[in-house]
Order: sequence, then structure tokens, then C-alpha cells
Amino acid sequence: MTTTAASLGPAVLGLLAQNERRTSTQLSSPDRSSTPDGLLTPEGLARHDFATMGTNVSVVLPADRLAEAVAVQGLFRDWHRICTRFDPDSELSRLNAAAGRRHEVSALLFEVIATARGAAEATDGLFDPTLLRTLEAIGYDRDFAELNGVGCAPAHRSRSALTPSTGGWRELELDPERHTVRLPEGTGLDLGGLAKGMAVDAAIALLAHRGVATAAVDAGGDLAVRGLPAGTSSWPIAVDAPNGSHRLSLVRGALATSSVARRRWRQGSVERHHLIDPRTGSPSDTALWSVSVAAPTCAQAEVAAKVALLLGPSDGGRFLAERDLSGFFVLPDGRAEPAGLVAE
Repeated sequence: MTTTAASLGPAVLGLLAQNERRTSTQLSSPDRSSTPDGLLTPEGLARHDFATMGTNVSVVLPADRLAEAVAVQGLFRDWHRICTRFDPDSELSRLNAAAGRRHEVSALLFEVIATARGAAEATDGLFDPTLLRTLEAIGYDRDFAELNGVGCAPAHRSRSALTPSTGGWRELELDPERHTVRLPEGTGLDLGGLAKGMAVDAAIALLAHRGVATAAVDAGGDLAVRGLPAGTSSWPIAVDAPNGSHRLSLVRGALATSSVARRRWRQGSVERHHLIDPRTGSPSDTALWSVSVAAPTCAQAEVAAKVALLLGPSDGGRFLAERDLSGFFVLPDGRAEPAGLVAE
């Protein structure tokens, strides 16, 4: 499967109204019930859940095809083994350890890295996959489940232990014939969100190849769908908010959500989150709580959501509109509004 984020549009306008209003990108009132974040399970479909790639993954299928979820779980297991930065024996970790030298990688890892560099070029570096050393310097040096368990960065990993760096994507050297990659010395790749989005796209492609007409794959709120549940016109999705959740509908394609609330920890007396602004080298101080973006693929949606969040409400909305992408902004006070491409 080939997935590229280098051209972030045109997008399928996938966020549709649940209520009668003037635009076709809509929200409902906040839902203070126990509605979970992410894809909801439509009536008549079955769900298989598992944990991998640092998140929870759900596969929603017709009940008589639920066995296909085993193949999807195996696909995610392979992507985790190759793309995780938290296992020192993973392929990505071996590449990061070889920074400064040419290193041969698998076709899958090469594709993810090439996609990441294309996304960096398309966003003028606002999407930067070479922020690993910065993330480690602020304490995100282990799987978040483990980091969240201790509640703070470990004492032996102080802020000064590593020198934060950004912009290394410009010096990434890729040889598509030999499948070799040379990272700039002193940098490392963090492919987490993009690799997760690409794995979702690959899972949908796998299910299509196996003849499944109706399916959805949700990896921690980054999801893609195929077909529609019987008797419906869209897939129901809950987007978390500070005061409950908002309900959206997705007709086709993918939706990804980027949020400053999902991965937070303390480093000494300083509260951190994982969304680094490459312009400052520090966790973003964006005026947005979360951004959800609809796009043809989850990889595209993942990149666009992160960039729009970093840019903030005004510039982020323009970024989406210029690329024919529709989005959904949640503000820190829980209010929400459509953004980007909004069809009348």
C-alpha cells in the first residue's frame, strides 16, 4: 500500500450535520454521559479491541466478518514492531541509533519515513518527524502508559540531559533504490502519530482486499471507514471535550484528532505535553484544546490536524480551507466550531 501526506488535499468533506443548521460541518450539544472518545459502534455491527502502538485499537465489522479483525491485529503488531521508538530492538530504534550513518531499512519503514519527510516539506516544517531528542529532553522517553504511571519524567533524565533540536528533516537523506536512510547526527525520528494513521489506512486496505464491504478501524481516535452501516447515512464519532463530548458523523474517508490533553505529564514542577511546536522547540501553547480533521486518508488527516492545532484557530482554519479540508476545533472552555472547508 502507498500512502502519501505530501499533498494534503483535496479532501472528502466527511463531517456532516446531525442537526439542521446552515453548514454541513456540525456539532451537537456536549454529551456528559459516559460516551467514549472515538468511533461508536453502530447497531448491527461487532467490535474487536486490542492495545498496540501506544494506544487502543478498535475494529468494527459486521458480526459475520468479525474474524477478519485477527488479520488487522496482526498488521498492527507488525507496524508496532517496526515503527515504535520505545523498543530498543525495533527497526526504528536501530535506525535512530545509527544517526549520522547510512542505514538500510525495510520497505515499510522507508515508506513511512518518506511520507513523513513529504509532510514536513508540505507544511514547511510545522510537521517535523525529527523531534525525538526534544521529546526525550522534556521527559517523554518511554511509552506513555509507563510515563503516566510514574506521573513525571524520571530524575536521571533531566532537561539538560539532551540538547533539543528541530528542523532535522531538511537533512534527511533517502535512497529509494537501496532503501537506505541517513539521519542527521544528533537527531532521531518519532513517527508515532503518522505511523499510526498509516497503519489505519493499511488496515482498511487489507479489509477491502479481503472483501469486507463495511468496516471501520479506530486507533485512539484516529480512524478510517469503509462503506456505511446498514440503514444509516454515516458513522457516529464522539470527540472528547473538557466538559463532555461532541458528536460528529463521518460518511467516508478518515478522521484524525490532535489534542494537547491526551498525553500530559510533569517534569519537576513543569507540566508538559507531547505536541512540540518546531518553531520554538517547546510544547505548543496553542489556543486550541483539540483539532479533528476529515481527509481521504488517516495519514493526511493526522498531519493536517497536528498542523492546524499548532497554528491556532485563525491560521489553522485558513490552513485547512486552503487545502479543501474540513475540521472541527474544540476550545479550552469546551466550546466547539467547524473550521476549514464548510459546504453550504
